[in-house]
Amino acid sequence: MSTIAPPGLAAASDGLLPLVIGWRERIALPQLGIASLRAKIDTGARSSSLHVDAQWRFVEAGAPWVGFRLRPRRRQSHVHEAIAPIHDEREVADSGGHRTRRVFIRTALRIAGLERTVEINLTDRCGMLFPMLVGRTALQGAFTVDPARSFVRRGSALPGTP
Repeated sequence: MSTIAPPGLAAASDGLLPLVIGWRERIALPQLGIASLRAKIDTGARSSSLHVDAQWRFVEAGAPWVGFRLRPRRRQSHVHEAIAPIHDEREVADSGGHRTRRVFIRTALRIAGLERTVEINLTDRCGMLFPMLVGRTALQGAFTVDPARSFVRRGSALPGTP
């Protein structure tokens, strides 16, 4: 007898369990045209953050939008540009307790083959090892993080992979 799991949950012999991921994984942001990006999985952070080198605002059909530029890979010369409607703007405290006002967008996040719509704030993370930080609200109900493991779902962020 097989069990069909709801999105984000894997069938197990004793019921349904969230997918296990490591403290760092490859993710994709398909609506932004980003097929693969290294991300730190951080259950201590409430929100998810994406590093951008530059961002600018504009109005499209009377609604606020944001354009931004980033390098998907640290030592890569390729610069990626994307645009998205501004979902919200609010203050965020960083790990040092410093508060800054950040723009939030809503976009699809693919991790471990599961795609879901999440909020992501845009910020300068140039001093960080990972251009993306995935916070607990993006993980809630779908993933369990094993802090002893890394890149558990290798390759599963890429389009067409399970």
